[in-house]
Amino acid sequence: METFKVIIVEDVPLELKGTEGIFRNEIPEAEIIGTANNETTYWKLIKQQQPHLVLLDLGLGGSTTVGVEICRQTKQEYPQVKVLIFTGEILNEKLWVDALDAGADGICLKSGELLTRGDVASVMSGKRMVFNQPILEKIVERFKSSVGSQLMHQEAMVDYEIDEYDERLLRHLALGFTKEQITMLRGMPFGVKSLEKRQNELAQKLFPNDRRNVNATRLVVRALELRIIDIDNLQPDEA
Repeated sequence: METFKVIIVEDVPLELKGTEGIFRNEIPEAEIIGTANNETTYWKLIKQQQPHLVLLDLGLGGSTTVGVEICRQTKQEYPQVKVLIFTGEILNEKLWVDALDAGADGICLKSGELLTRGDVASVMSGKRMVFNQPILEKIVERFKSSVGSQLMHQEAMVDYEIDEYDERLLRHLALGFTKEQITMLRGMPFGVKSLEKRQNELAQKLFPNDRRNVNATRLVVRALELRIIDIDNLQPDEA
């Protein structure tokens, strides 16, 4: 790894000291040209001397949005500068997504192995989506869960003989649509009577041993349990 210049953005003195120690002991190629504990100091530093890498904490001064905006503006004004997030926000997954959307080259959580020479070297070599082991474990866990849900959905569609229109009916019932409103959706070739018949047929499929009092609510709950419809992706179709 060639020598490079870095700015560290961190507002907790003890954590800043630890991060500087990591660079000093593990990454001697790095020249720390400045440290900042707030947004104002950071912009003064980067205007004085442009770094190759910004190691950026997201939670500055109690705010989790400042770091994301620093990342976004840095990438807009200095697109050649690498931005590696080094954050203690180990449970705020929405914040990780915001940072990636803002153009971050990678995210390292302040947990477990912390920041390694390999992480920094990967970013400096031009790799994107660089993550350390703690965040990788969370990403893999989510990936496995997502794949599992998709498989359950596919199996349920086959096992219960659910077609496109059944899925659309169930999804829009879950969203609170009336059958009259569902008939108005683009590409829905059924009237209210046909939808009522479909709903009754779905009740027979999803409640083969108990078809009494299977109203729309019970039907939707069962469809969610079987992953026929996904509670995280309940979007209405165009009318």
